[in-house]
Amino acid sequence: MRSLFALLCASLLSLSAHADDTPIFDAHTHYMHDVWDSISPDEAINKLKVLGITNALVSSASDKGTQTLYRRAPQLVIPSLSPYLKRGNHDFWMDDDSVITYIEERLRKHTYVAIGEFHIYGGDANAPVIKKIVQLARKHKLMLQVHSDPEAVRLLFQHDPELEIIWAHAGFDDPKVVRPMLEQYPNLWADLSVRRDIYTKEKGFLKDWKQLLIDHSDRFMLGLDTYSPERWLQADSIMAQQLDLLATLPTEVANNIRYRNGERIVLKRFQEKLRLQK
Repeated sequence: MRSLFALLCASLLSLSAHADDTPIFDAHTHYMHDVWDSISPDEAINKLKVLGITNALVSSASDKGTQTLYRRAPQLVIPSLSPYLKRGNHDFWMDDDSVITYIEERLRKHTYVAIGEFHIYGGDANAPVIKKIVQLARKHKLMLQVHSDPEAVRLLFQHDPELEIIWAHAGFDDPKVVRPMLEQYPNLWADLSVRRDIYTKEKGFLKDWKQLLIDHSDRFMLGLDTYSPERWLQADSIMAQQLDLLATLPTEVANNIRYRNGERIVLKRFQEKLRLQK
C-alpha cells in the first residue's frame, strides 16, 4: 500500500514558494493512533522539518505517539500529555477517575511542558477530575492546553489564578470575546489552528481579527492541528495558508506569532524543566 508519506511528499511543491529561513513554532500538533500505520515516526518528523517547523508542541491519543516522536527528535518535539487513550474520547472523560491515575503514571515516567489538549466546556470545568488536573499542573509546573469555551477558561482560572493556559483555536470565538479574555487573564495565550472563519482569501485577516493580532501579538501562536490522517495530508497547504496570512501583518507582529511567542512561552519552559532534571 502506498504510504501516506508518499502522498504528503507529492504536494510539497506548493509550499516551496513560502520557504525561508525564519523559524516556525507549531503550538498544536498531534500524532494520533490512527496515523501510526500510514505514516511512520521518521516520516512524520521529516514532514514537520520540510514544512520549516523548528519546534512543535505535540500531544497525542495515546501518549505513545508523542513519546515516539520525542525519542526520534528531542530537539524538535515538545511533549504535552493528553488525557485521552484514543482520538474522539472527548465527551465524558472528565467523569472518569482513571484519567488521573493515567496522568500521574505518565508524569512519573516522562517530562512534559503541558497537560492537554483536552476538551472541556462550561460547568464541566468544575468536575473533580478537572480540579485534580489543575492541582497536578501546579505541582509539576505545567501549562494546560484546552479546547474550550470562555466559561470553562474562567472556571479554570478560578481554580488557580496562576495557571498558564494555551487556548486552542482561540476558543473558536470572536474578537469581541477573545480580546477581553486576553486582557483579563495575563497567563492566557491562544493558537490560531483551524480558524478558517478569521480571514477571507481575497482580503486576508478580517478587520477586527487583524487589529486584535496587532494589539496582542505576544499572545498568539500558529498550529497545524494534525488530529487526523487527512490533516497530515493537508499540512503543506495549511502551513502555506498561515504563512500567506502572516505576510499581511507587520513584520514584528508576524514573527511574534510565527515563532517568538512559542519559543518564549513554551520552549524556554521545557528547556528549563530539562535543565533542572540534570
